Amino acid sequence: MEKAATPEDLRYMSGFDLSIWVVCGAAKRNSLHSPSQFPAETLTADFSRGVVTPNQLRWRPFPIPGDPVDFVRGLFTVCGNGSAATKNGFAIHMYTASCGMEDSCLANADGDMLIVPEQGALLLTTEFGRLHVPPGEVAVVQRGMRFSVALGEERGRGARGYVLEVFGSHFALPDLGPIGSNGLANPRDFLTPEAWFEDRACRFTVIHKLEGELFAAEQSFSPFNVVAWHGNYTPYKYDLSKFCPVNAVSFDHPDPSIFTVLTCPSPIPGTAVADFVIFPPRWTVAEHTFKPPYFHRNVMSEFMGLIRGAYDAKQGGFLPGGASLHLCMTPHGPDTATFEQAILPQAEQPQQLPKDSLAFMFETYYTPRLTPQALGATNIDRNYYQCWIGLKSHFDPSAPAPMSPAAAAAATPPAATSSGGGSSGKAVGNGRQQDSKGQANGVAAPLGSGEPASRGS
Repeated sequence: MEKAATPEDLRYMSGFDLSIWVVCGAAKRNSLHSPSQFPAETLTADFSRGVVTPNQLRWRPFPIPGDPVDFVRGLFTVCGNGSAATKNGFAIHMYTASCGMEDSCLANADGDMLIVPEQGALLLTTEFGRLHVPPGEVAVVQRGMRFSVALGEERGRGARGYVLEVFGSHFALPDLGPIGSNGLANPRDFLTPEAWFEDRACRFTVIHKLEGELFAAEQSFSPFNVVAWHGNYTPYKYDLSKFCPVNAVSFDHPDPSIFTVLTCPSPIPGTAVADFVIFPPRWTVAEHTFKPPYFHRNVMSEFMGLIRGAYDAKQGGFLPGGASLHLCMTPHGPDTATFEQAILPQAEQPQQLPKDSLAFMFETYYTPRLTPQALGATNIDRNYYQCWIGLKSHFDPSAPAPMSPAAAAAATPPAATSSGGGSSGKAVGNGRQQDSKGQANGVAAPLGSGEPASRGS
């Protein structure tokens, strides 16, 4: 069903020209009926009238419908920026489905779709073959490709997940910079479908998405009649368990960009129309460091989702199938319970984040604008702000500043040596003068620094 990407396929991941050649099994005469508009009240691809808010936002898990609802009818736009008309910007959707697409497919003319299942495996049938995508894997279906979504195992529970749609350029691997040639998402782990076809006469509906609107047309045969293809413009999938994370092994908390799986770059260096970032199971070993994501404001806006388990910055309320959104310069960080645990002495010990946890983030330089249905959703958590009630200061101006590991090593006197009549030598630390508290030159080293605040002469 799937195959490892070849070097030619992976030219895509490096931003080369994209093309695809297909061979159809049988010539089909044009039997399309006149296209008609298809209801799409919960979709949009123009955010000029969207709503912005500096408030922290969170949604509890989006409910899966009890009535028969397929992938297309279950798409729900949460936020975005720009428009498909200008081919600039992005959209973030949720999907909830209780059944598969029967004799129908979607062709998205607006952009590429990154699909992140949270509950229920998806079976994607495309013109290039089939992809099985369970939770813990992601799939990208690029602009214009026809695809149908069926529910996989446990279809009786329904399916739910997240979609990041980019209107301009395509997703690509991030520049690894000083990391080198190995790490993060390796190109060899991306899979493309093997050719699969059906030569079937039927009444088939093609749904065309254009500028956020849906149009339907009928034809008398299945569009999945491609018997062979070659090129690098294809759908593909990736198993997130193959992601090789990098992290701090000494001190401090690096920026989450070190966990970027795929990116859609913006014209401004160092920023992105959208990054897809994951927070996989891993060891946290940094010393003298607040290990959970710290309290921060940043220029990038952050939409977060949870695939399974619990997120290390939130003890409760942030659940699989739910989401949170913090816009540009909106302050946010760990909840009160997480903060109090993270400052305890035992939090200094190396920790392995639970292997059953997997959170992700869609991060963007563009300011997300919310849709009315997202702000008015019945599952929006209007008490989200209360997770920070009870935060208190632990600052004690009379307490000595903790030393960094380097300063502590420098302050440790060597064993005294004896010579002659047993006189002892004067303890020194790395050539620096020591005071009674073991600080170099009597100056406390700042928290997290690799050296004392001032060097001895």
